[in-house]
Amino acid sequence: MPRWAAKVDNNQAEIVEALRAIGASVLVLSRVGMGCADLAVGYRGVTYFLEIKTDKGKLTPAEQEFMDSWNGHYCIVRTVDEALKAIGAIDNIEVDYGGHA
Repeated sequence: MPRWAAKVDNNQAEIVEALRAIGASVLVLSRVGMGCADLAVGYRGVTYFLEIKTDKGKLTPAEQEFMDSWNGHYCIVRTVDEALKAIGAIDNIEVDYGGHA
């Protein structure tokens, strides 16, 4: 599949909108390919990589390899609340940091 035709999860637009609404900078990376996270999010001086998945979505082998090799903040999110929690905007929500904190 060409990079410009990369599959985008149907919850991505809602998550991007919510992050921007709280003042986060959001760079959509889903067209980069090669397992790169879907979003780079800047919030309060910190950059976060977020991989967006639907309820039952799983990482592709390339995404797993990228996550395993990334030495910075990386989180798998499925909802707006999880995305906000991942960047420290809200508390009391469990998120999947994929082995990264």
